[in-house]
Amino acid sequence: MSEIIASELDFDGVKVVEDLNRLLRLRTTPIGMKLFSNRDEMEQIPRIRRPSDVHTTDQIVGQAARNGWTVGITADDLVGAQCSTVIGLHPRNEEWLSGERMHGVWYGTAEDAAAHQAAMDVVPFGQYEAMAVSPLASGRLNPPDICLIYATPAQMIIFINGLQWTGYKKLEFGCVGESACADSWGRALATGEPSLSLPCFAERRYGGVMEDELLMAIPPDFLPRIIQGMDALSRNGLRYPIPTYGVSNDVRQGMGVSY
Repeated sequence: MSEIIASELDFDGVKVVEDLNRLLRLRTTPIGMKLFSNRDEMEQIPRIRRPSDVHTTDQIVGQAARNGWTVGITADDLVGAQCSTVIGLHPRNEEWLSGERMHGVWYGTAEDAAAHQAAMDVVPFGQYEAMAVSPLASGRLNPPDICLIYATPAQMIIFINGLQWTGYKKLEFGCVGESACADSWGRALATGEPSLSLPCFAERRYGGVMEDELLMAIPPDFLPRIIQGMDALSRNGLRYPIPTYGVSNDVRQGMGVSY
């Protein structure tokens, strides 16, 4: 246990990304997200970009994950309260909780729209004024509050197997439907727990998320332990890519190796 704790305290984004790519062959850049109590602190990040246009949070995340940029925003840079509330930059007020803008678009009744809003995991309002995202290997967020890792389902199950190699517990994730950023970065920021999501329509339309990608939002302290777990599984022959055994072959030889 002491070895794991030491590695977590000595978090090295470059090494973590190298290991993730070695073990999972990721296509999309792993990034970090960090909240700041004031705008000036965010703007001190080296080579930070500030938007000149209005965006969704999905686009800001996409600029880091797809373009490799370091980007900082405040609520004024975002298109509306739906985005800024999830990351704690806007209050969960009566108007937001009503879900009126989603009524008749994503949900058939006003009650359903309001229930959706109430179900979303969000960062409490009042502590933060700004947010930034950056490739994890850049080290500019020193360290981030959470890491965002896009992966295919096959890559993601190996990642989760690594997480469960030691300290096992059953993982349970929710799905609010549209606004799935609440299931990933909203939940991880609010709870400090690994948070897997099915990226929603907006994330795919505006954030560039690919059709076969899932998103894991996770505090950085988990990653060294997960990498240790995936390395151990790899030594047992349980690694990505998962080789197809065949649906018609005698299963006994394969089961003897993997179980």
